[in-house]
Formats: sequence, C-alpha cells, structure tokens
Amino acid sequence: MGKSTINMRTALFLAAVCAQTYTQFHNRDGTFIMPKGYHLVGSLKGTSYQSSKEWFGFVIASDKAAVVAFRGTGTATEWVSDLIARQTDYRYVKNGGMTHQGFTDIYRSLRGQLVELVSKLPSSLTLYVTGHSLGGALATLAAPDLNACFGERKIKVYTYASPRVGDPSFVRMFNRNIPVSVRVANKYDIVPQLPPLLYRSPKTEKTYIYLHVKGEYKLEQQAGSIPANHSLATYFDALASQAPKIAEQVCADPAGWCPSAT
Repeated sequence: MGKSTINMRTALFLAAVCAQTYTQFHNRDGTFIMPKGYHLVGSLKGTSYQSSKEWFGFVIASDKAAVVAFRGTGTATEWVSDLIARQTDYRYVKNGGMTHQGFTDIYRSLRGQLVELVSKLPSSLTLYVTGHSLGGALATLAAPDLNACFGERKIKVYTYASPRVGDPSFVRMFNRNIPVSVRVANKYDIVPQLPPLLYRSPKTEKTYIYLHVKGEYKLEQQAGSIPANHSLATYFDALASQAPKIAEQVCADPAGWCPSAT
C-alpha cells in the first residue's frame, strides 16, 4: 500500500488508541484514557501460555465509529506464546487456512467476549480493528472472524509492527474478505519479519509457510536499538513527522493520550 492511500488521521488516531491498550494492561483496574467522543463498550481479558487472565484490549465506540484494539506482548508467558510458531486450523471462516498457534490460542481465549461486545454495536458503525505487535496479530485474526459473524458491518484494519500470522490460504482469505487493510511496518523493526517465511518447528520438524496480509505501509525510522525500532511511540512519531498538523489535532484532546518517543 503506497503512502498516497493511507488515511493519516485514522492511522495516527488508531495508533494513539493502541497506546491506551498498554495503559489498560499496566493499570490493575484496567482503566485508560478514552478518546474524546468515545465510550467504553467493554474490555477484553485473555490468557497466554500457562498464564492467568490479563487485559488484552477493549472495544470503544462513538456515534460514528467503533474500535476494537489489542495490545502487544507484555508478559514472559506471552513471549512463549509468540514463539509457538506451529500452525493450527483457523476455524472461524470456511477454508480459512492455518495460523500461528500461539497467537491463535490467545485469540481463542478472548473471542467469546469480543463477539458479544461487537454484537452490542449498531450495525451502521464502521468497525476499526487495530493493534500493535502481538496486538496486530490478534487484530488480523479477529477481522475475518468478525466479518463472518457480522457480514453487514464495514470492517477496516490498521495494524502496527505486526508479525506474520498465517499461511498462504489464510492470507488469501483475509485479503478477499477485508477490503481495507493498512499494515504499518518499520523497515528497521525485526518483528514484522517474524516468523520467517519458512519456519521449521523444532518440536514437530514440520516446515510451515508464513506470509503477510496485504496493505503494507512502510516506515523507515531508525531509533537506535531493536526495542526502540519496535516501539509504538517510534511508529507514532514516524507517522506524525509526515503529517505534523494532523498529529497535533489528534493529540490535542484529551491532553497526554498520544504516545511519543521524544
């Protein structure tokens, strides 16, 4: 996806929303800063490898749109889930292909809550599905599932620093069913390069093929380290540098809700 086709206001707004999924995670009560004009529909809890339930995101809505947002990796057990790169059936859409088992297990743990929350939304609202890092993978898994459950709803996907999620069959299905997909990826971030195109499981010795879904929007932001290149704040700043006036407007209200590495 070229730079001329991205909606920069949407990209900056949803990146700021993604930042609040980390705020939610770090607050024991799950609170976070709500963007102006939005209300909380409900929060999402899920489990990673041998973990207890943790905050994984939320659903918010205004009178014009709704947003499903997922956070990235935040615990050691989630890193284990990230590394379980064997593939499993994507069961939510017919002929849905195969997807990363670790990501899919996390999505499965919160799917029931997600479907229930989205069912409460007016069908007229455009539904944005977004996430950073692991959250981008969860958003990629969620979008075709929600499309199958709520076919009358317009669904748009924006992800940041997402790893690869599934095999060629899953990617074809996703690309066919999700018209708007923007996958923001920093050239200097290693996470969008994982899992590798060919992954050989040390446990099963089986080789799996991984591809990205459509819609790449490439950034070139060298922040000085592997973690910094992957940081959501780095992604936000790179986007903001391309549209500073829009970024200023997005971040003006509520004050302090946008991420920044500077």
